Amino acid sequence: MTGRDDLAVGARPASPGRGHRIRGLVGTGLVATLAATVVTTLAAALARAAGVDFAIPDGGETIPLSGFAVVTGFFCIVGVVIAAALLRWSARPADRFRWTAGSLTAVSLIPPLVSGADTNTIAALLGLHLVPAAVMIPTLARSLRSRTD
Repeated sequence: MTGRDDLAVGARPASPGRGHRIRGLVGTGLVATLAATVVTTLAAALARAAGVDFAIPDGGETIPLSGFAVVTGFFCIVGVVIAAALLRWSARPADRFRWTAGSLTAVSLIPPLVSGADTNTIAALLGLHLVPAAVMIPTLARSLRSRTD
């Protein structure tokens, strides 16, 4: 005799394949990349409007707003690639991603500190390194956790 429980087991959807999990992570990562890029560029524009010049003494150039967008987008995509690799090859991808991304964020704070720029520029650059990290790390870690359950 077939019971209700037997029918429910047969009606369960199949677990998503590896490719589906990675595609979902990449989609989430690309949306988060766009958000992080926009927020970081807006924060840089606000800092510039508040008087931060973003002049780096070594090259004598000022960092343009488009530079913030390009660099933020590039390194956010690198983060998505790292997350996808961890989803594929790690037993605990969310934990490994948080550790890796946190370490890389900490390392990214060193160049502004040794740039020789003025205090306002250094403070703004440090903050602008933390803005995309605050968007990307929790979003990708949450996505990694939900894709491995």
